[in-house]
Amino acid sequence: MAMSSGHLKSLLVAVFSGCIIFFSNETFAQSHEKETHEKEEHVKSEKKEGFDASEVIFSHILDAHQFHFLSYTGSDGHEHHVSIPLPVIVYSDKRGFSMFSSSKFHHGEHAHDGYRLEKNKIVPVDASEKVYDLSLTRNVVQMIIALILLVWILVGMANKYKKNGAKKAPSGLQNAVEPVITFVRDEVAIPNLGHKYQKYLPYLLTVFFFILINNIFGLIPGSANVTGNIAFTFVLAVISFIVILASTNSHFWAHIFWFPGVPVPVKILMLIVELLGVITKPFALMVRLFANMMAGHIIIICLVSLIFIFGGLSKAIGWGFSPVSIGFAVFIYLIEVMVAFIQAFIFTNLTAVFIGQAFEGEHEHGEEAHH
Repeated sequence: MAMSSGHLKSLLVAVFSGCIIFFSNETFAQSHEKETHEKEEHVKSEKKEGFDASEVIFSHILDAHQFHFLSYTGSDGHEHHVSIPLPVIVYSDKRGFSMFSSSKFHHGEHAHDGYRLEKNKIVPVDASEKVYDLSLTRNVVQMIIALILLVWILVGMANKYKKNGAKKAPSGLQNAVEPVITFVRDEVAIPNLGHKYQKYLPYLLTVFFFILINNIFGLIPGSANVTGNIAFTFVLAVISFIVILASTNSHFWAHIFWFPGVPVPVKILMLIVELLGVITKPFALMVRLFANMMAGHIIIICLVSLIFIFGGLSKAIGWGFSPVSIGFAVFIYLIEVMVAFIQAFIFTNLTAVFIGQAFEGEHEHGEEAHH
């Protein structure tokens, strides 16, 4: 009996010790998970409070309902924004039209009239409500300003030519714009369009100056990067595509649908290749302008953002890297001024090349008739 009671005590001690070890491990695991979760939440809150480079970059290159210039923390401890609000025009399938200023949203902090601002997009508070945003965003406003400036410059020049003719030397803005018009005529229109250049020169000049003005406006801090918007370049490419198709002739389509002088199997293969070539022309116009103008703005903002990123690690590193970052940003900015002219020229020149290819068969027929 004594021996059996000793074995029973030993068994009870072993079971009790195992229970203690098991529950203590479980408790330790739960506390460890709790500590890990608290650390993750603390890191997330620090990230939210710190400098968010991606938010800054996309807020500058994407469309918005205001022209935002800068933000600062006032003496009251609150963040203040220097911006120009724009009109909000929305249509709801339940409440109809609503018009108010984008300042009512207080930079996305408050809802107004049943709508709120999320990532520069207006959404209804009621999820079941369908909304159509017809607002004048900064891209739209800047395009209107560019259009007004373009009409003012060109109409003013035309009136001067009507009044003075070729007898009086150009002056003022006319003196600066006339060499550009001559350049587009002599280096873009005539070499690519030949005897038909006068027919297409107004369109080419309009495209060149409209892109150039928007490119230059996009370099002003706080303005919209209109030409870095894929919707803008898409519309320009579609208009150029319509002009190209309207300039085609039977010779152009004969070389696409039934390529002459090659076997039938090759004709079928060439049909696919040529049709893809027709489609890729406006795609090339659209992507080239969009990618180049957006990339330049992203590089400049990234270089400036490095100051705040390093400053978040250490103020000394942030201040020390500031001259390097600003120097590179100014260098890229000066290059962007040159790119603004180059991209306007490339879009106009490629449009002229594609239009010339659309009726190039007429030159051959004309030369044969002349001989």
